[in-house]
Amino acid sequence: MTESQEGAGKAEGAEGAEGAVGEGAVEVEGARGAWDDGLIARRVQGGERARPGARRRVFGPRGGSSAGQRIEPLLAVDPARDAVRVAAAEVDADSDADLDFALAVEVAVDTARVGDMGEGALRGGPGGARSGAYERVTERSRGARTAELRARLDALRELIALSRTRLDGETLDEAGRVLDAARDRYRLSGQHTVVAIAGATGSGKSSLFNALVGASRSQVGARRPTTSEAVACVWPGGPPGSEGLLDRLGVPDRRRNLALDGTPELRGLILLDLPDHDSADTENRAQVDRMLKLVDAVIWVVDPEKYADGVLHERYLRPLAGYAEVMFVVLNQVDRLPGDAADQVVDDLRRLLDEDGLALGEHGEPGAAVLALSAATGSGVGELRDALGQFVAERGAADRRLAADVDAAAERLRSAYVAQSRVALTERARAEFEDRLADAVGAVATGRAVERDWLRHADRACGSPWSRLRRRGPMERRGGGRSDTSADASRSIARQGRPRQPDAAGAHAGKQTDGRAAARPVVEQAVRTVAGEAAHGLPAPWAHAVREAAGRGAAGLPQALDKVTADAEQSLRGGPAGRPRWWTVAAALQGLLLVLQVVGVLSLLGVAAGVVEPEAWFSALLPAAIGSVGGPALAWLCRVAARGPARRYGQEAERRLRSAAAGCGRARVLEPVAAELLRYREVREQYAVASGA
Repeated sequence: MTESQEGAGKAEGAEGAEGAVGEGAVEVEGARGAWDDGLIARRVQGGERARPGARRRVFGPRGGSSAGQRIEPLLAVDPARDAVRVAAAEVDADSDADLDFALAVEVAVDTARVGDMGEGALRGGPGGARSGAYERVTERSRGARTAELRARLDALRELIALSRTRLDGETLDEAGRVLDAARDRYRLSGQHTVVAIAGATGSGKSSLFNALVGASRSQVGARRPTTSEAVACVWPGGPPGSEGLLDRLGVPDRRRNLALDGTPELRGLILLDLPDHDSADTENRAQVDRMLKLVDAVIWVVDPEKYADGVLHERYLRPLAGYAEVMFVVLNQVDRLPGDAADQVVDDLRRLLDEDGLALGEHGEPGAAVLALSAATGSGVGELRDALGQFVAERGAADRRLAADVDAAAERLRSAYVAQSRVALTERARAEFEDRLADAVGAVATGRAVERDWLRHADRACGSPWSRLRRRGPMERRGGGRSDTSADASRSIARQGRPRQPDAAGAHAGKQTDGRAAARPVVEQAVRTVAGEAAHGLPAPWAHAVREAAGRGAAGLPQALDKVTADAEQSLRGGPAGRPRWWTVAAALQGLLLVLQVVGVLSLLGVAAGVVEPEAWFSALLPAAIGSVGGPALAWLCRVAARGPARRYGQEAERRLRSAAAGCGRARVLEPVAAELLRYREVREQYAVASGA
């Protein structure tokens, strides 16, 4: 595109915008993303980089846009009318509305202050209203970007602190180096932009360096390698602090120079000429690799012969694809290409860069800038100087570089923090774990044994005196009626804790220790299962930490469950804590029936012996029959009535034992596992902030 064509395009765009004012909002294509003469993809001049496909929205004083309505009162100020219209016409419909509105209002106010300068001041040089307003808005935007980066760095620092005991040091070392680099960079100077010129042997790096600084500061020659030490040049009039940055880079004092080019836009630029990245000297290559990690931006210089060099693309450009925003790729020596060969080489270079994964800022969007020039003839050097001027004026290169460093560190840590699925210890897993512990302590069997024991106590309390005497064995007479609940429970634990072997179970039915020992595999299996459920989907380091936490708790869990079981057996050994009142009533009735039975039997004996008159046999038979039949009948009724209370008593004993076992499991296994999952969620949140998600 020639200059006359470009001017015609701008005039046409302005005319279209002017015709749209007063008729509402109209969309027109932005004219800033075109290439110069098909070779150079320029960065957007005078504003934030636009996104691909961005359009400009023109607001008229009667437009439907809220921005147009808010700007309308300013149109009453005659000197600001044209400035406001032009500023409103350039509000990016896809960008931050508040930022654009602030820019438009500040442009209008500044234009009103300069009086009749009007649109000329808006579009004018460094002293124009647009320049001042843009600088203020850009400064606010840079401040917001810096604040976001600092928040990401703080999250990365917290992430490392929380992960020290979970991840190995080698995994966290790179993130630690990023934090150290950020600390050193912010400590030295935030007003300078350090740009390095890098390239292969014979690409013309030093020639381009001299062309940019306006003097021969870097040695140029046919001997290879010509540049063995980095050469630095600082633009005069810039802010203080360059010496500290050069010390950090390790540039010798004899290699530090002052630029002759006094371009104001380049104040604050520190330009470096690095040794050849493909030098035969390994020290030169090591110097390049070290400095590339410290500079804010890089200008990669390639020539028509080596632009497709595999070393450049595979060792540098491809691994540094995430740093596209702070990267320039310059095709030097285009004066050696005949005809349209330069176009073909540039197109092929863009293709290779696209294969490397580099985002190219060809239409103003964020990405690497691709330029073609000749350092020998000076063709295109001015374009690169202008692009560097805007790059330096933004004062955002260091932030973008550090943000890319954080992105790279976060990507390397991704496998250590991003889970494959939703991570949680579900209620189902908790319930199954507690059920297995209840099985291990024989909670169900204990409840049933307690129920049977309660029925036996009820039968003894409510049965006839003759039956109590008949059921009282020699062991119970010596032991005072000890309950057999513990023996029943132990037999049940033994049956639940080991595979079904009737003979072996019968041989050890009376040994409590055997039953508890047989239940230990059940406990171990329960711990392994719940740990596996909790670790499912977690990254490997955190899954290992969860299993370790569960394993540490499981070490003492069987002993704790044994104690819980022993305490439960001890508390149940004496039978029910309180005798139900109806047992006393039933026992009293059994005593009365016994008296009737004894009296009736004695009376019958008296009739038979002739001591009592024969006519009284019926009176003797009736109490004997009532006492003999009523006792067993009352005992049967009491057994039927005792089933409900006995069942409730057994269920309560089972619930208490189950609750005690679950408490042991929660304290020793579930809570440590939950603590590890909570720590993982904390680091996952910090990782999300650090990665910019």
